[in-house]
Amino acid sequence: MPVMRRMTWAQMHEAERRALCDRGLEAIFDAGLKTAIGKIIDDVREHGDEAVCRALRDFDKVTLTPDQLRASADEIAAATVAADVDAAIDDAIAHLRAFNERLMERAQDWSFESEPGLIVGEKITPITSAGLFVPSGKASYPSVAYQLAVPATVAGVPTLALVVPPMPDGSGRIDPAVLVVCRKLGITNVFRVNGPAGVAALGFGTQTIPQVRKIVGPGSPPVACAQVEMQRYGVATMMILGPTESVVIADDSADPVLAAADLLNEAEHGTDSAVLLITPSSTFADAVDVALEVQLAQLPTARADAARAALGLNGGCVFVSSLEEAAEVANRWAPEHLQVAVAPQAEAELLDLLVNAGEILIGQSTLFSAGNFVIGCPASLPTGGFAHVSSGITADTFLKRTAVARSSAAALERMTPTILAMSAHEGFPAHANAASIREQRK
Repeated sequence: MPVMRRMTWAQMHEAERRALCDRGLEAIFDAGLKTAIGKIIDDVREHGDEAVCRALRDFDKVTLTPDQLRASADEIAAATVAADVDAAIDDAIAHLRAFNERLMERAQDWSFESEPGLIVGEKITPITSAGLFVPSGKASYPSVAYQLAVPATVAGVPTLALVVPPMPDGSGRIDPAVLVVCRKLGITNVFRVNGPAGVAALGFGTQTIPQVRKIVGPGSPPVACAQVEMQRYGVATMMILGPTESVVIADDSADPVLAAADLLNEAEHGTDSAVLLITPSSTFADAVDVALEVQLAQLPTARADAARAALGLNGGCVFVSSLEEAAEVANRWAPEHLQVAVAPQAEAELLDLLVNAGEILIGQSTLFSAGNFVIGCPASLPTGGFAHVSSGITADTFLKRTAVARSSAAALERMTPTILAMSAHEGFPAHANAASIREQRK
């Protein structure tokens, strides 16, 4: 049996196409999960730290008192990692900082005179506070910590709080690598919490955990569900950052061994991940499948099982008749991560056709793991098809735009007939009076 489920786009019924593209959302919006998460949220809202500790005990099997939720200054200062990991964190932070500082150069106040005497524009400022959720469970993710924290610090958010579940060994410890990231970026509000309870704690504030106005970060369906539910309480969240996913568009010019390695990159995350190869070539797909078997045999059993699910039931190989059709499939699927591995002369045309993806990595030297860890482009990206409408987490995520206008008396006189006409049509006499009274007082 091939590793990859095989499908041909032109032969698929619309229901089959929809089933392929509607991945993961059922889990996030499951009614039973929503009810369970709602109970956790209500508990945190009513009981604060006590509820956060209760969630840690019930779901993470870690017993802590409220005074142990915060990572102490000494704990952050004492955290160490191997020298190569420390250097890798520095390298990644430098690339992320460079990317986001360039974004900030483009995010400047602006204005122009739209008609004589009327000046309009925007003032751009950081949001007042943000909560960063860093997952931990299947693995530890210091890379998520810096992918979220660097954009926030570059944007200048004055109050940052980072929450992370304790390591799954029952000790209650936070991964030292996450603490090293926090120390390097000057983040002192660091808390060990269960995922959904931590999201609720950031949204409401507790005796220990500060309230924030926006929460970002990827996580399991329960974490994603908690973020969606907290919007009902006026908390801003980004987009669905659920189970990871990727697409590789490749033709016969690509190396099938490298393509297999890149497909396994995201596939190994978990049995809820989804990975697609889109190709016009059955010969290439066969070669990739052979390489997948070889490389799967080298993975730990849990990672190999996850990869088989991601490339089997959840994803697979979609055959297309052309690169134009490949772009159609990719745009419909709207992946979190997308790699283009086609002949160089076809890259530019294909790139023009691709519009729905969290990131587009061009060429087999631009691998997913480079994007995950060090390139500097955002790696916390929309999943579940939300790349249709949203983008990755960058400094822009932590900025807001306030419109600013100044009108001269002459410009107002010119606009007054429009104000009066629209006020009368919509039935707002005070709106009209605000303009006409100025005409009368000349």
